[in-house]
Amino acid sequence: MVHGLLIAAIFAAAAQEGAPELTFERTRISAESIYESASAFDVNNDGNIDIFSGEFWWEGPAFTTKHKVCTIQRVDDYYDDFSNYPMDVNGDGYMDVITGGWFGETLAWRENPKGQPVEWTTHEIKKTGNVERPCFYDIDNDGDVEIIPNTKGVWIFKLIRDANGKGTGQFRETQILEEGAGHGIGYGDLNGDNRPDIILSHGWLEAPEDPYSGKWELHKDFAFGMASCPILAHDVNKDGKMDIIVGIGHDYGLQWWEQKDAVNGVRSWEKHDFEPERSQFHEIQLVDIDNDNELELVTGKRFRAHGWNDNGAKDPIGVYYYELNGGEPVRHTLDYGDYNNHAGSGIYLWVEDIDKNGWKDVVAPGKQGLYLFKNMGKAK
Repeated sequence: MVHGLLIAAIFAAAAQEGAPELTFERTRISAESIYESASAFDVNNDGNIDIFSGEFWWEGPAFTTKHKVCTIQRVDDYYDDFSNYPMDVNGDGYMDVITGGWFGETLAWRENPKGQPVEWTTHEIKKTGNVERPCFYDIDNDGDVEIIPNTKGVWIFKLIRDANGKGTGQFRETQILEEGAGHGIGYGDLNGDNRPDIILSHGWLEAPEDPYSGKWELHKDFAFGMASCPILAHDVNKDGKMDIIVGIGHDYGLQWWEQKDAVNGVRSWEKHDFEPERSQFHEIQLVDIDNDNELELVTGKRFRAHGWNDNGAKDPIGVYYYELNGGEPVRHTLDYGDYNNHAGSGIYLWVEDIDKNGWKDVVAPGKQGLYLFKNMGKAK
């Protein structure tokens, strides 16, 4: 395990680079852990936040002791495990993990053995077809997240809960679109009717009053191509209309699409490129990482997303956050450089105040190894 203290530094690229704001302590948890998903939660209910990634979980707060979870299918340098989302599926008070994969074509959950250092049982939710990544959204505004995998068609999987709100281990499935979702999926209220819509790489699905029985209308307003997963909805320029933030998952580019005033009831969108010279923005998140009560964009480069075959695949990798700054984003760099010594963002990173110091930290998995960036607050 390698430790290092770093401050956001300046590297040449298209986006404006900000002066150092936050100090991060970088730890390489494991060089051998090349799983592309990670999360952080209290696995064994001992009060400490642990790190979970792929086939193992590491005990917090030191993260030097690891436990085997299961054996995951491996194809070349891919592990078929494209999310590690914590959810108490069976209602026993311990967090289980939701996962899904491209090669196994299955959405599944792994059952936590109540924190014991033994392997977990994996349960199939549904054979959906190739899963680019499961996403997790409160699609019905009831306070609980549903699972919406980026797969063939668009499906909502809702955990069935008992009268006390505890999970029963079963899910109700609803298919809302039969045609392919494309590469990338997200959600947000795009039309201002207080209903969360679903964003696809080739348009958006307008939510009906009842998301499970109503008809979702597809509006093919835009086409992003190989979009990030997720795609984000956010009012970037603070004009009262929801905009879209999207990374290009297998090429160069990080963009925001400005929603313009509707003309005769028709919406239009204006594309703004703010990071055209960096690539593989497969994973993007909105988080208040600098405690300014504004959301920042946390992302980075996915290393070897399609081996060396994508445009920009051999460029340096990195992890960054962006102040959106009303549509003129400013980049702050947590890490940047060659893949032997630096971190990328994988396919499913995690942001959590792991050490409970009041500042959110970043867990960055990927084929370059598993890293933790502890946020130490404002640089002095």
